[in-house]
Amino acid sequence: MTQNQSALSTLLTELLDDPDMAHDQVFRRLLQAGLQDLIDAEATAKIGAGRYERSSARTTRRNGSRSKTLETPAGEVNLEIPKLRQGSFFPALLHPRRRVDKALYAVVAQAWVDGVSTRKVDQLMHALGNESGISKATVSRVCADIDQTVTEFLTRPLDHTWFPYLYLDATFLDVRLHGRVVSQAVVVATGVSGQGRREILGMSVGDTESTDFWTQFLRSLRDRGLKVSTETDPLGVVLVTSDAHGGIRNAVKAILPGAGWQRCRVHFARNVTQKLGSRAAKPVNALISAVFAQTTPHALKAQYRQVAESLAGPFPEIAKMMDAAEPDLTAFTGFPPEHWVKIWSNNPIERLNREIKRRSDVVQIFPDRESVTRLVGAVLQEQHEEWQYGERRYLSETSMRRLVDALTNTDEPQPHALPLTA
Repeated sequence: MTQNQSALSTLLTELLDDPDMAHDQVFRRLLQAGLQDLIDAEATAKIGAGRYERSSARTTRRNGSRSKTLETPAGEVNLEIPKLRQGSFFPALLHPRRRVDKALYAVVAQAWVDGVSTRKVDQLMHALGNESGISKATVSRVCADIDQTVTEFLTRPLDHTWFPYLYLDATFLDVRLHGRVVSQAVVVATGVSGQGRREILGMSVGDTESTDFWTQFLRSLRDRGLKVSTETDPLGVVLVTSDAHGGIRNAVKAILPGAGWQRCRVHFARNVTQKLGSRAAKPVNALISAVFAQTTPHALKAQYRQVAESLAGPFPEIAKMMDAAEPDLTAFTGFPPEHWVKIWSNNPIERLNREIKRRSDVVQIFPDRESVTRLVGAVLQEQHEEWQYGERRYLSETSMRRLVDALTNTDEPQPHALPLTA
């Protein structure tokens, strides 16, 4: 197709050359051409310039395209979705916000076809209009389309920027393996880039949160370009926030040697509740929360010691927990105060886990690990795009410059040079 030739004009040329083209084929091709022109027009509006056009309003450039098959009343039509060098593009007419719903449909359909679905899944399939059944070929095609997009997202390079802050967490889903329903760990990594924006960095599915599993997962992030912080190049991962799971901590030590570790304060509060019970833990956790209301490292650490000592009499076990956890719970104080509330807990990734659970509760039991990756990967990709292309940054540019200055100032101790306690 030439620069000024639309898909519709190309089709008209073909019709003139071949007047005997089948009527049903003409209708399908006409629909396909019209949709393609709409897609190209929307891409031009987003980019700020047409194909090969010179324009001061241009924001990025085309970078090839990816094929998409769309089912219509006239049959399947093949469309080309332009890819961009920077940012992402998905045409509004194809419902970009329905990617997760399509992934959910694919997983439910796969479970239904494989005969391992629950009664709820059967009801869903019938509600979706599949009274007479759905073929395995159709399910395979739908799954393949989603899998390609999710795989590209989960294996994309991570060397386009540096990520000072990394968040790690896991949730558990029921999966059918070898004829048995077993609980599988779904681990997720998110990060804050040097530009102050959040990104989904990766996910993996495994049997348990073991050191080996976390090590393999973090190594895969490094293989994709995740930078570690070194003395000669400190602009890498400088702080990892997670719960106190031993597998995570051991893996961080092995794979991210230049990073400090922040124990999530919310998880610590839950540990206190587990020790004392919900009723007794409320005033204790309220007292501990007062520590995090301080605005300077000196004041915070002084308040921390005061609270721990005040708990030594009535709650000696909690006081011992605070003594042991002090360097881990206060690791965030080595970074700009504007970042504290964003890096002292795993709250952002926990909200992500709740969205994963909300979607997975529809399936209940996944037919295999691949279906977990399909659905969870689609949820993560959708969230990633919201974070990346939203107007608000997670951390301001000014505060990120302060972090860079602190890390690259060799005359002072580096804020991330905090020991990982055993």
